[in-house]
Amino acid sequence: MQISSLICFLHLMNLSHGRSSKTTQQSKRISSEGNVCPAGCATCSTLNGCLSCKPRLFFHLELDGFRQIGTCLFSCPRGHYGMRSPHISTCNKCKADCASCFSENFCTRCHPGHFLFRGKCEKSCPKGLTANTVLHECTECPPGCELCVKRNICTRCRADMHHLQGQCHHTCPRGFEPDMQLCIPQIHCEVGEWTSWGQCSLKRGNRVYRRGEETRSRQVLRPPSNYGDPCPHVSDIRRCVIKKKDRSRL
Repeated sequence: MQISSLICFLHLMNLSHGRSSKTTQQSKRISSEGNVCPAGCATCSTLNGCLSCKPRLFFHLELDGFRQIGTCLFSCPRGHYGMRSPHISTCNKCKADCASCFSENFCTRCHPGHFLFRGKCEKSCPKGLTANTVLHECTECPPGCELCVKRNICTRCRADMHHLQGQCHHTCPRGFEPDMQLCIPQIHCEVGEWTSWGQCSLKRGNRVYRRGEETRSRQVLRPPSNYGDPCPHVSDIRRCVIKKKDRSRL
């Protein structure tokens, strides 16, 4: 393994400074310069940081300019996966197209331009799956859906279907109506209260003595949508008897 070989090389560099075997044994607790090792290190050097880790910790190499510095971590950083062995536990880098991974051959998240499918990062998704550009994965969208952010949440439906609350419908549910490719709430007509009856007046062409008509009306407060309940009549007429004082004005 490359990391194991590099650790051995770092140990040799530490020994090449001319330290005695007694000093090398003390390096389990202190560095070659006499400083205390960073937390988690079993052995270390001032030049290369940790050379080995305490039990259960992962050895990880970080690039500092042209130097590689060893650190000991409880969990591996993003883009790496932990591999345990009886002698040393190491952090290994995920594959190039993999942003995070569980093991060498199982990705959990992909870089932009690739889509996660069964632990692999693919450039395109198999037929029947949608390439989700938000999650960077191949998503099984609901029926009739062309684009979805999760398995059961659709963001764009086929041209012959209507979108409502993350789902696609051939016909809009009760209480909703189609508007382009969306289902929107139906709006039913609302009207105000009737006005008082108007003055009784003689209807044009009416020859019946003392017989007239009076009217009242009400306003439309909220017009209906295309499929909403229509407005009831907003004007009303009824017959009336013209009073004596009113007949003098006719």
